[in-house]
Amino acid sequence: MATRRAISSVLRTASRIRAASPSPCPRAPLHRPSPAGFLLNRAAAYSSSAAAQAAPVTPPPTSDKHTGTKITDEFTGAGAVGEVCQVIGAVVDVRFDEGLPPILTALEVLDNSIRLVLEVAQHLGENVVRTIAMDGTEGLVRGQRVLNTGSPITVPVGRATLGRIINVIGEPIDHKGDIKTNSYLPIHREAPAFVEQATEQQILVTGIKVVDLLAPYQRGGKIGLFGGAGVGKTVLIMELINNVAKAHGGFSVFAGVGERTREGNDLYREMIESGVIKLDDKQSESKCALVYGQMNEPPGARARVGLTGLTVAEHFRDAEGQDVLLFIDNIFRFTQANSEVSALLGRIPSAVGYQPTLATDLGGLQERITTTKKGSITSVQAIYVPADDLTDPAPATTFAHLDATTVLSRQVAYLIFSCIFC
Repeated sequence: MATRRAISSVLRTASRIRAASPSPCPRAPLHRPSPAGFLLNRAAAYSSSAAAQAAPVTPPPTSDKHTGTKITDEFTGAGAVGEVCQVIGAVVDVRFDEGLPPILTALEVLDNSIRLVLEVAQHLGENVVRTIAMDGTEGLVRGQRVLNTGSPITVPVGRATLGRIINVIGEPIDHKGDIKTNSYLPIHREAPAFVEQATEQQILVTGIKVVDLLAPYQRGGKIGLFGGAGVGKTVLIMELINNVAKAHGGFSVFAGVGERTREGNDLYREMIESGVIKLDDKQSESKCALVYGQMNEPPGARARVGLTGLTVAEHFRDAEGQDVLLFIDNIFRFTQANSEVSALLGRIPSAVGYQPTLATDLGGLQERITTTKKGSITSVQAIYVPADDLTDPAPATTFAHLDATTVLSRQVAYLIFSCIFC
């Protein structure tokens, strides 16, 4: 018995010493979860909690400002209605919740005193497009509704335009009623393919002896009249209209791009007196259509009115097989208007302050003026030369597109005038 008690005492003492002394090989701590695992554990715990079992909160109903609108074309967004979010002069920003319009799409401002057409120029992001107005933006306010037409600016074409004066968007501005036609074309079109173009060369008789003898013009070509201010470009164009358009069997189109309104009115009166344009019941016998976007118009209108006049001429060439005369006064104003638009859009200017897309803008107009197997367009263009400097980028870029050029010299004009009055 004494031996058993001694053994028990020794065992109890040993167990106390083992419990008090540190272990030479401590156990590894429990594994701690990674941050991702910690979040997953928290998410699992929340999913089983009472808060997660509660019904979700229903958002309050929002009023749709554009109720009743219907998008008819998913690609162009035709029929969508947006709203004006910023107006800075001729630049208008429009936001669309859906149906974002592509570049060069025409938009129409709703509930406006006049028909105001905007052309999409840039996509800014956040469903906002930046547009250029074709008319004045006075009275335009933020929040005003804007309709996406789904197509570029479309103008009336055909014989109904003969004897009439229209603006850049095809509206008549001669106070003689609407233009009754079923033919409409967009002003932005591709140039004819090379296989469709004709290469025949014929002389265009102008009736101006010095031109026919020394610098004859080609029928179906592009003719440029270069000169500074006041040397007679517009006078020469009027003389060509009087001689060629009267003797010409086809139709003529005159595009007044950024020039004086007085000159446009004088030309209209002269055409009436010469019989090229006939009024009232004989209007269908007229031979010329006039498209005006004069220097009092916004830059957007002056930048597009040349394309409107060209579209009218293209219809006569392609649809009716006519040999059309296209007079443009002035190509420099077309370049100048595009330079203004480029500055309004915030593009970095190029040489002498012109737009970086000078060659592209001019080429888009000039390459469509050509002769095809269906008909021809003979273009006579007045080109203003700033400060009589032919190396200026605007006239220098135009040179490459022309088939014949006539430079009106101020020095020669002074010499002639001095001989006459001395």
